Amino acid sequence: MSIKIIAEIGINHNGLIKIAKDLIKVAKEAGCDAVKFQKRSIDLVYAKEVLDAPRESPWGTTNREQKLGLELGHKEYLQIDDYCKKLEIDWFASAWDKKSQKYLKMFNLKYNKIASAMIVDEEFLRLVASEGRHTLISTGMSSLKEIESAVEIFRNYKCPFELMHCVSTYPMEDTDANLKCIPMLRTYFGCDVGYSGHEVGLAVSYAAAAMEITSLERHITLNRSMYGSDQSASVEPAGLRQLVGAVRKIEQAMGDGQKRIVDAEVNIANKLRAHLN
Repeated sequence: MSIKIIAEIGINHNGLIKIAKDLIKVAKEAGCDAVKFQKRSIDLVYAKEVLDAPRESPWGTTNREQKLGLELGHKEYLQIDDYCKKLEIDWFASAWDKKSQKYLKMFNLKYNKIASAMIVDEEFLRLVASEGRHTLISTGMSSLKEIESAVEIFRNYKCPFELMHCVSTYPMEDTDANLKCIPMLRTYFGCDVGYSGHEVGLAVSYAAAAMEITSLERHITLNRSMYGSDQSASVEPAGLRQLVGAVRKIEQAMGDGQKRIVDAEVNIANKLRAHLN
């Protein structure tokens, strides 16, 4: 089974549909299987005092203005849905509240996504699991006990899912990657496991691809110097093309683990062992 390569656009569009479309096109041309966004109801996710706090941004001087500036509206999501259908690439989003999850349901998307921040909200998990869509569950900032609770909910609802090993730092230090958690989670929970990476560079993702992951998610950007908290942990277009190409080569190179003599070795063996006959 081929690794699902997911280009996480998240909020790197900076509230602009043109940037969102440019990133979708980048993902499609690189060979990604899907793009992912993030959806929030600002007044439900953040307390009023947080939103009223001062913050300089391209949209104003408060947190509220910054958060609202980063959100796409209904008109933009209709355009995203239409554009992804035109390019024949799947899209989905991680909702950060129940209202946003109910909103996304209208698009009849192929996947749901549980952000690491939401894995501890059991009421939210039950809402997502009740939809019965294949769900990717990120495990950043989470203990085994918290992951167990989430897995139990999805299994009780008979909702298909896979876990995603994740470390929620932006960017993540390579020394924190702890990729051996991938086979551990697969064995412990008896389920598919993917990798959601926030590191700088591609080497850690290559290593993850060689550990039988079922999905690979990386944030993407047009330019890492753009405004935004996720940009520095994102992959630019050239890097994304390199990542997808390398992952597909790694998949081919992994083989099936059965030792055999390949056809091309036969004549070479006869030549190099001729002195032994």
